[in-house]
Amino acid sequence: MYVAVKGGEAAIANAHALLADRRRGDRSVPALRLDQIVEQLALGVDRVMSEGSLYDRELAALAIVQARGDMIEAIFLVRAYRTTLPRFGYTKAIDTGAMLVERRVSATYKDLPGGQLLGPTFDYTHRLLDPELAAGGDVAEPLQRAGEAEAMPRVSAILAREGLIEPDGDMPGDHVPGDITREPLEFPMARDIRLQALSRGDEGFLLALGYSTQRGYARNHPFVGEVRIGEVELELDVPELPFAVPLGSVRVTECQMVNQFKGSAKAPPQFTRGYGLVFGQSERKAMAMALCDRALRASEFGEDVVAAAQDEEFVISHSDNVQATGFVEHLKLPHYVDFQAELDLVRRMRAEHDARENAGKEEKREAAE
Repeated sequence: MYVAVKGGEAAIANAHALLADRRRGDRSVPALRLDQIVEQLALGVDRVMSEGSLYDRELAALAIVQARGDMIEAIFLVRAYRTTLPRFGYTKAIDTGAMLVERRVSATYKDLPGGQLLGPTFDYTHRLLDPELAAGGDVAEPLQRAGEAEAMPRVSAILAREGLIEPDGDMPGDHVPGDITREPLEFPMARDIRLQALSRGDEGFLLALGYSTQRGYARNHPFVGEVRIGEVELELDVPELPFAVPLGSVRVTECQMVNQFKGSAKAPPQFTRGYGLVFGQSERKAMAMALCDRALRASEFGEDVVAAAQDEEFVISHSDNVQATGFVEHLKLPHYVDFQAELDLVRRMRAEHDARENAGKEEKREAAE
């Protein structure tokens, strides 16, 4: 129960003005431009787009500026803006097998068709601060070579040729994928719904859960079958046309984890999959998502659900950082009436406790006499 706070409007207006002042900072320092953020803080922009469920780099950059770098606040802003946009339709499922690959690595095969592409990665940096970046010096142009037309089949396809990995499965022709931005969550979830929720889930939360599975809290031994980053084309079916219309392309990160499965009464020993797909370049998020996806398939494979990462309701209900932020930060709102009620209750309980203590002491004193 909340009570009205009088005289708060002027204070709120002043707080907003102070926030704008702190956001701008020292006026002698040039203000940030959105193109600077898009180009030079690209991974932060990608996270806001992914967890905000809106692919627009400039809007994500604007949200980062408005939020003063608070990523969850920026994600909140993007989601709020997204709700104002009209929905024209649904594109066809993207074909990541036809991706224009910028980076592709596999921990399962050293030499695989299409080769491995390191691309832009922190994996081999020394994690030492570079003072030259502070000086703003020129950066040399990267070496480039002509692209090759060699196909890059997924690692899962290589294993599938030997029948060593679970099949992709066929999507029923009448199946309409769910949309968690328009429909309330219901448990248990279909996997397509669950993957949507994981894709917009908080990176840190999913990373911690994925890490827990590696430490034995789900007993999965994963291998990175493949991580690939690149541009994929979006196509839309238009009823008036006999072909799909290309709308443009988006950059995505896809990860397929490969996990050993000892088999069951329904399936032979084979490898199973965990899957992750997110906007932009975010390998850590895609890998964590894939680890959690596989852990959440425990019931599907007849495995015992013994860890938090295998509990669908726990994972999905707590992975949304915008919902979590709202519930935690609402504690800052006035709770005066609630607190006064609990304060009175604690006072009465304390008085009763003290009365019992005093009565006990009196009885002991009389017994001693």
